Amino acid sequence: MSKVSYYTAEGLKKLRDELNQLKDVERPKASQAIAEARDKGDLSENAEYDAAKEAQGMLEMQISKLEETLSGARLIDESQLDTSKALIHSTVTIKNQINGATMKYKLVAQSEADIKTGKISVDSPIGKGLLGKSVGDVAEIQVPSGIMKFDIVEITRD
Repeated sequence: MSKVSYYTAEGLKKLRDELNQLKDVERPKASQAIAEARDKGDLSENAEYDAAKEAQGMLEMQISKLEETLSGARLIDESQLDTSKALIHSTVTIKNQINGATMKYKLVAQSEADIKTGKISVDSPIGKGLLGKSVGDVAEIQVPSGIMKFDIVEITRD
């Protein structure tokens, strides 16, 4: 049973494109590498053949994992989401109560997370702590160094 994850149209397209790349480009390359190594003679002492077979196994595992992710993927209709609470695909501005630092994060599915662009997973400690909160709420989030408190300043959808 695969886990259900919610994606934007952009995130879902990215996953499908990656899967197509692996199946249509990388898989034939792996088969070709195995065929070339097999043509070089004795398979019992052919390290190139062993490496090609292992690379093919890793590729097939990657394809299988992506297919499983896609089977549990659901496209989210952002127009139907409650804008008063922090939900997946919300952009949440928070303020650290200790040092006053303000941060802005977009809550996304695990595979779309990219901290450099401000996208954090709803499965991360901060993402979990923000889910369901409204403007004015305080999110108490358990992190390795203890509990951090954040004021929810703003919630938007973009």
